[in-house]
Amino acid sequence: MKLFNLRLLALLVSVQLGCLQLICCGDFAPSTYAVVLPDVPEAWVSLLGEPHWRLEWLDKSGSRRTADILPGKSTEIGIPVTWANPVTAWPYWPGHNLSAGIFKPAGALFPFDVDGVRLCLSWKAGVDAVFYRELALADSRNDLKIPANFDWLRFRELFNNETLSEAVRKDPWLVDWRSVAGKTISANFDRRRLVPEAAESVNIPVSPGPWYGISPFSAPLSFEEDGAVFPVRPGFNVWISPDGILRCSGKTWTFSQ
Repeated sequence: MKLFNLRLLALLVSVQLGCLQLICCGDFAPSTYAVVLPDVPEAWVSLLGEPHWRLEWLDKSGSRRTADILPGKSTEIGIPVTWANPVTAWPYWPGHNLSAGIFKPAGALFPFDVDGVRLCLSWKAGVDAVFYRELALADSRNDLKIPANFDWLRFRELFNNETLSEAVRKDPWLVDWRSVAGKTISANFDRRRLVPEAAESVNIPVSPGPWYGISPFSAPLSFEEDGAVFPVRPGFNVWISPDGILRCSGKTWTFSQ
């Protein structure tokens, strides 16, 4: 499926920017936007407290910018209005040694998630923002395959389409987006690659739960008293429960209260 469509995206961006100019005072679209964060999953807040946030976006030179938001605070960021721009917001809890990058982020794509002078972040758009970055990191000499030229609106529609597996539609973080990005750059985007990453079942002697994962979409895990079997995926896995925090990589795990 070809989702890199330069003319279509240019039209979409020009329409979005035109709307912004009509909405806002003056003849130009604003360059600074108030960041609106999504509601945090109740289980995360009840077990860990309100998170800090690590914002990431691209400035007018295309360089990565970052800013931290303390719990209960807000911020504004300057965004160039000339191309589609990903914004990610990584929740983290320094008091629990859970750094930015462990829990899955919220996000937005400028200009599609602009509402007046607000940039509205959502958990669903966190997937878009991370996939954008993975596309940018993938080696490519084809200027038509830069992420700003990707058909992001059509990409979003895929998750309302039953041609994707129910598991992926419920939790897009089951997909290995780095792998999908690499194959998209080397060939073309193919929705058939949007499948859950393989997981290994690992028996870990901890409490029955419930255990909550790092994806805002994942359902909690609960087990029988005689054993807990976790679906461990490649990389660093984390689950939290009323009893503590489980960190797992492969068959190596640690538990802290």
